[in-house]
Amino acid sequence: MDVQNGIVARVPSEAEALLARLGELTASARSTGVPVVHVRVAFRPDGADISSHNKAFSAIAASTSMGLDDPATQIHPAVGPETGDVVVVKKRVSAFTGSDLEVVLRSLDVTSLVLTGIATSGVVLSTLRQAADLDYELTVLEDGCADADPEVHRVLMEKVFPRQASVITTREWITGRAQAVD
Repeated sequence: MDVQNGIVARVPSEAEALLARLGELTASARSTGVPVVHVRVAFRPDGADISSHNKAFSAIAASTSMGLDDPATQIHPAVGPETGDVVVVKKRVSAFTGSDLEVVLRSLDVTSLVLTGIATSGVVLSTLRQAADLDYELTVLEDGCADADPEVHRVLMEKVFPRQASVITTREWITGRAQAVD
């Protein structure tokens, strides 16, 4: 989630390793028949979908760099998308808000989610909370997420997320998928 050009740039020290892990992860998911859903955030060019009351996004309203077709909002090429992947555009922090994600997941008969993304304290946290309320079985890939604040990332992964999700590494998930297919 939010592994898009303009957001990857916010975690420069982690970007290369994170993108490599996510590339391997998405390849593994595709090879074992697990649907890959990319979530990105983008807005109308005129900012009509951004409320002046929204502290997090109101500064973006004056900018056109987060428009639907802008390079900053495109999924980073290291992770896709590829044919068969689904791309969802959201309008707020949670992947569910302002998007058709829930409709897509229901249509695919998805009951469990594996969450990755940038930032751990943003899209991952908000989506995890909403997905838990929607009764999805949840897994968060600790090293498939990044945050500008490493301490916040650590606290969420060690203390907050385990209350609603399994927290494992990308390697553990890939290995588990490979064993499930054998």
